[in-house]
Amino acid sequence: MSGPVGLLVAAGSGSRLGASIPKAFVEVAGRPMLEWSLEALRAAGIGDIVVALPDGAVAPAGVIGVRGGATRSESVGAALAAAPGSGPIVVHDAARPLVPPSLFADVLAALEHADCAIAAARVTDTVKEADPDGAVVATLDRSKLWAVQTPQAFRREALQAALSVDAAILARATDDAWLVERAGGTVRVVESSPANFKITTPHDLQVAELLLRQRG
Repeated sequence: MSGPVGLLVAAGSGSRLGASIPKAFVEVAGRPMLEWSLEALRAAGIGDIVVALPDGAVAPAGVIGVRGGATRSESVGAALAAAPGSGPIVVHDAARPLVPPSLFADVLAALEHADCAIAAARVTDTVKEADPDGAVVATLDRSKLWAVQTPQAFRREALQAALSVDAAILARATDDAWLVERAGGTVRVVESSPANFKITTPHDLQVAELLLRQRG
């Protein structure tokens, strides 16, 4: 089996960030956001990388660029179709530039006992379920809850099967691990840190800027 391939999802518009350019190309700590994740992937020893890009964007040097889809899962599917070799796949969001390289190795190692392994942080806040009118109907046991992140690693055949579904189902997927769950595959959690957060708002961008500059 060949080595792992990284799929970097970088096709987001950045509208919630208030950016005039695609989110992955917004500068953070002096570099386009996606370059931080590319650096982490390479530091983890993942040399083959496919980037799902917005229409018209140019791929960075040394990676395979593909046009992303209308949904996240469509972008992953397009990147997977271009992935070389036959080894495992690790999917990461370009909007998580603080990912440590070791986390890629951790999720890939966890595939020994699963079809998919996902980075996630323990939930520390109390979480309540409410009805559409805002009335609380349940308080959930946070000791069993995890906030899901990327990277997410997959046995290639499991991801291919999970993505081979109707477009309406792909549109409902907020992460690819759910598609593997839905197909009956096994998914394991790999503990991560809340520091591996996703940049969505201008506040997130400011925090990431500070942390990445401190990292140097």
